[in-house]
Amino acid sequence: MNNKFIIFICFILLNSCSNPSKKIDYIDKFNNYSNRGFTLIYDKSLFNKKIINKKLNDRSLLIFNKFLKIETPVKITNLINGKYLLAKVGGNSDYPIFYNSVISKRIATDLEIDFKEPYIEIKTLNRNNSFIIGKAKTYEEEKIVANKAPVDGILIKDIGNKNINSKSNNKNLNKKNNFQYIIKIADLYFENSAITLKNRLINDHNIIDIKIKKVSKNSYRIYKGPFNNLDSIKREYSDIIKLNFENIEIIKL
Repeated sequence: MNNKFIIFICFILLNSCSNPSKKIDYIDKFNNYSNRGFTLIYDKSLFNKKIINKKLNDRSLLIFNKFLKIETPVKITNLINGKYLLAKVGGNSDYPIFYNSVISKRIATDLEIDFKEPYIEIKTLNRNNSFIIGKAKTYEEEKIVANKAPVDGILIKDIGNKNINSKSNNKNLNKKNNFQYIIKIADLYFENSAITLKNRLINDHNIIDIKIKKVSKNSYRIYKGPFNNLDSIKREYSDIIKLNFENIEIIKL
């Protein structure tokens, strides 16, 4: 039974690799979407240079994401310091596929995102989530006196538990100058599946230096890296993303 399952998994993954032009319907697949990667912080110059094809207000709490429906509520977390807020997905927009989203300057400021290392996680929320949207205070309710300007979206100003996050934050502070990331291609249940996929990537797609790591009892990670600067990640990511895997992530070591 296990051997049949291994063959089935490999067939799905390798079929995806061999058909890079196939468009995956991410909106239907990612009702429980979660992705770690680098975000692009919106600036008017990006629109003027046609790097982004849609404008985003600097004060907006909307984000652009290629895989989620408009109005989808999401939790945005700065993975460097643990700060997070709630936002919504705005209209569809074209932007460099290396980035997992486009966010406004307000979101970047509120989360204290480092422009040189804008590493975030995006997670969709559901109605049963502890971050129920209906109970979240809107930004207007929180700061209308201070800002006196409309904002499209929702925000929880500071719902993080500082005591819980203190160890994580200290760890991140110690690693601040340690810029090391990997590109996670897939996590598979069986080592044989991982080896088969690795060989296919090397032999059929000329993607070299692929590594396998056992991350738990029943999970084997296929990845490439580590990388110590953004430019090197971008070069490799552009080749890997063409293979149409469902949810490629960038993970900080």
